[in-house]
Amino acid sequence: MAADGRRHVLAVGGGMLTPRDAVPLQVRYALELSGQGRPNLCVLNTATGDDPNAYLRFYDRLAQSTARVRHLALFPMPNVADPEDLLMSQDVIFVGGGSVANMVAVWRVHGIDEIMRKAWHAGIVLAGSSAGGICWFEGGTTDSFGVQLRPFTDGLGMLAGSFCPHFNSEPERRPLYRRLVADGTLPGGLACDDGAAAHFADETLAELVGDRPGAAAYRVEPDGSGGWTETALRVRFLGA
Repeated sequence: MAADGRRHVLAVGGGMLTPRDAVPLQVRYALELSGQGRPNLCVLNTATGDDPNAYLRFYDRLAQSTARVRHLALFPMPNVADPEDLLMSQDVIFVGGGSVANMVAVWRVHGIDEIMRKAWHAGIVLAGSSAGGICWFEGGTTDSFGVQLRPFTDGLGMLAGSFCPHFNSEPERRPLYRRLVADGTLPGGLACDDGAAAHFADETLAELVGDRPGAAAYRVEPDGSGGWTETALRVRFLGA
């Protein structure tokens, strides 16, 4: 359990900076939330079909940290005999980006969705970027179904509302998310630029943090008249 006894989720809007020979700031923040000096961290890249290069890059980026890093792959079969035992022994679980629809479908086949919920209730810090940010919510915007962005409405629903990553870096994200919230396809929620992240403690938004100056985040809600409202939120820069 996290040192403060709360349940933590860190949803990153994508595009995390990866400085040479340094742990990405958002990953470091997730590790700090655990309150452990030598945290156990497990990474899942289900959303990219368990691309081995993605795992190698993650191990390389965490090589200089105090974290004890493992990974859970599900393709072509689980790489460990007991995925639940592995995940429940972690202090932090980090989920990479890719296809959120495919990832959640595969998780459900293997029961990972329920294990993630169990881990959350046990106080294991859950974190992820892009698809790894959307999955904890009810839904979001995704390119899982093709080049054209579409709504995803089958998230794990551990956190209420929706989540939109890449708000500043993909031109169609912002107008689509506004429309989907306005017409009720998606519930209102949070939108994060690349590098910005929403930190929830229990079910409450605790703060927004960024790995670069200027990374922004917004609350987008229906206005009750078929439109939307968009409110800029304060983002704390994690750098010096």
